[in-house]
Amino acid sequence: MRQRRVLVVEDERTIAESVAARLRAEGFEVEIAGDGPGGVEAVRVHRPDLVVLDVMLPGFDGLEVCRRIQADHPVPVLMLTARDDETDLLVGLAVGADDYLTKPFSLRELAARVHALLRRVDRAATAAQQTLRLGDLEINQAERRVRRSGVEAHLTPTEFDLLVHLAGRPRTVLPRERLLADVWGWADASGTRTVDSHIKALRRKLGADLIRTVHGVGYALEVRP
Repeated sequence: MRQRRVLVVEDERTIAESVAARLRAEGFEVEIAGDGPGGVEAVRVHRPDLVVLDVMLPGFDGLEVCRRIQADHPVPVLMLTARDDETDLLVGLAVGADDYLTKPFSLRELAARVHALLRRVDRAATAAQQTLRLGDLEINQAERRVRRSGVEAHLTPTEFDLLVHLAGRPRTVLPRERLLADVWGWADASGTRTVDSHIKALRRKLGADLIRTVHGVGYALEVRP
């Protein structure tokens, strides 16, 4: 099996080297870039399977890096941020980030998130290649395209996977913890804000009426007749 390649885009050399060393110990091939332009170029040259991307970078920031690489070569992105700010998180998700970690973080948790993201990509690749039609919602899994009332919505990889999971059990309330386990591959409930933020993004792109909130429990996909 081909060795998976991870690109670490981080301007703090100590952090970049520590992350790279841990990921190499986990069996990954690792490349490092130290600024925004270098990160975009490294994605073009190395075609990584996953990018660990700091938000604050010289040249241009990680949000711009994410925009550019997702437009050119969509790839799972784990974003690193020094601030636990919901606005920053929502912007990151909007430009194509799949997951995030707030500094300071443990290298063990970072490695676990990287493995979970790649497992999810693998599951999506081997999923049944079929089109789901639920009311006015159409999900083409083979092409990873979504339309509602005939209008295409451009979703990030994680938004798409979350929608497919909800669509597989329409009108069923799925707890946040279960969504974290099934979609993100997380074994604990520490990332419920991540679920909430992705739900907000789906509502913004597909309509606020599509997903129902059951307060204190989770979410359910509502289907028009």
